[in-house]
Amino acid sequence: MLRRGLLTKGLNSTTTPLATRRTSRAALFSFPRVPLLSISSQTPRFLSSAANSLTHLKSQLSDPTLITAAGFIDNEFIATSNSGKHFAVYDPAKGTQIAHLPDMGIEETERAIQSAKKAFPAWSQTTAKERSTILRTWYNLILENEQDLAKIITWENGKPLADALGEVRYGASFFEWFSEEAKRLYGEVIPSPNRQQRMIAIRQPLGVVGIITPWNFPNAMITRKLGAALAVGCTVVAKPASETPLSAVALYELGRRAGVPKGVIGLVTTHHDTKAIGKHLCESQDISGISFTGSTAVGKLLLKQSADTVKKVSLELGGNAAFIVFEDADIDKAVDAAVLAKFRSSGQTCICVNRFYVHSSIKDVFGERLREKVEKFRVGSGMEADTTHGPLINKASVEKVRSHVHDALDHGAKLLVGGKESENTHGYFYPPTVLTDMNDNMRIATEETFGPVAGIFSFDTEEEVLKHANNTRFGLAGYFFSKDVSRCWRVAESLQVGMVGVNTGAISSEVAPFGGVKESGIGREGARQGLDEYTQYKYINMAI
Repeated sequence: MLRRGLLTKGLNSTTTPLATRRTSRAALFSFPRVPLLSISSQTPRFLSSAANSLTHLKSQLSDPTLITAAGFIDNEFIATSNSGKHFAVYDPAKGTQIAHLPDMGIEETERAIQSAKKAFPAWSQTTAKERSTILRTWYNLILENEQDLAKIITWENGKPLADALGEVRYGASFFEWFSEEAKRLYGEVIPSPNRQQRMIAIRQPLGVVGIITPWNFPNAMITRKLGAALAVGCTVVAKPASETPLSAVALYELGRRAGVPKGVIGLVTTHHDTKAIGKHLCESQDISGISFTGSTAVGKLLLKQSADTVKKVSLELGGNAAFIVFEDADIDKAVDAAVLAKFRSSGQTCICVNRFYVHSSIKDVFGERLREKVEKFRVGSGMEADTTHGPLINKASVEKVRSHVHDALDHGAKLLVGGKESENTHGYFYPPTVLTDMNDNMRIATEETFGPVAGIFSFDTEEEVLKHANNTRFGLAGYFFSKDVSRCWRVAESLQVGMVGVNTGAISSEVAPFGGVKESGIGREGARQGLDEYTQYKYINMAI
């Protein structure tokens, strides 16, 4: 297995093993800061190795031109950074390098900002129908290339190919949706209290917006933000996660083909300067809005950095979702939903269940049926047809999941399945695990695991379980199962979250507002509300 730690000999730049990369969903900052994971321009042997790997990947695509190891500025793909440095992208199923991209910095970021600023006046004056047509064309191109886009996701993220294809279609749905919503960006006519005045409020684009996206949905998180921003007339500078930049690059290639004008979309690829670039986007007076999906710690920092320029900030942050199963629930239906809501993408989604609360009268039955389901999972490379669950993103993620399991067992949890790692793997795998007899002294009760571990707590009363479910600073999503209609309304309204799944584990849709409360974020994505994050109202009073 190729490790970055092996690259240190003879390099001018500082390097560090892949294992030290952070587990933050956007992988934007390091707390504490780790050394540079970069390959200098003076290491041709390793760049050649990455180029050979990329050539091999291209040979497996119907359209090899979708993969370009480059950023995108001023309608051009930029394969080199001003510093001459590159960073590596790895296949988490094998731990091997698959590509290297330019490790861009502040200079390239500023160039992208100025290009977007220059393009904004013309783009903002296009008609809603013109913008709609481009987004719809982009949507069609994504569907035409969905198999290739899915392969790219699997190579750099690790999720099974079927899940990756689902993400591509989900991501495309935001371009379809916002291509339609672009034509419905309505203002208001305000009844005037003065007979000699007419009052209206119109909605206008913010300007240039900075977008920072995570590695767990490298396709859909780009489209969910880009679609809304472009629909209303904003221009964009985006920074994808350094673990998964190839999916963003492929989308930008399709955007170029769809006819997005020069300068309207920019893409800055980086690892070493992620902290500095994030700060630059937040503090730039030429950036009017920030949209970020990632950890709460990083989101708070971006919010602080944006304060001096008083820009609009949209944040989709960490979660600690509760999944409640009441005594009258359909247990089989709840178990099926639990599999989806907990183990999708090996537990690496922001709305994954982190805590299962099951009524004491059915806890053992629920646990046994969930164990039976999980035992049938097939863990392996996402490119293998029979794989149901892929690897975690890196070794640090595996270590975090392992520590949560060991902590639970040390505090009295019972292991129903999983928890034992195979030594015969070169990738970053952890076996899907089910624990029962959980209690509040365990880390899983308060920390987001972001991995394939289901911890089952028990409860006896509705009042008790709502107290436990809401006892967190996070509030992204929650789930519960019950046949009692009155209880369904009570609990749905009482859960302190932004999204609730009632008798379902699938809540994401382009037509529904996605977002959290408390420390899980600000603003909403998708739905008609998604346009609000990129627009501002202007009130016009006209005397007659």
